[in-house]
Amino acid sequence: MMKWKCLVCGYIYDGENPPEKCPNCGAPREKFEKLPDDKAQLIERSRYTNDLHVSLQKLLSEVLAVAENGIRDNLDPRCLEIFTQAKEMAWMIRQRSRTEVQTHVGKGKWG
Repeated sequence: MMKWKCLVCGYIYDGENPPEKCPNCGAPREKFEKLPDDKAQLIERSRYTNDLHVSLQKLLSEVLAVAENGIRDNLDPRCLEIFTQAKEMAWMIRQRSRTEVQTHVGKGKWG
């Protein structure tokens, strides 16, 4: 499917022809440019990867909640160590994933 980029706001539209007006900013059809195939393929790959990042972030938020419950439970020192480490690592990986998505947005790898 062809991809069209609004030159006013950057919105990416999927379709055989550009829309009558931009769904995001209302710019007229003339303000859209057809993206070359290589850019369109990059956007498709980026959408997939960004969706994976969102799923990962949700899972890591669940890990954080479980780890916090384990820390509160504090059954014994070894359990506390495991849950504390899980919390620290889940937070760090979630932050890295968020940063990567932000980088994608900054490079136009979002759509």
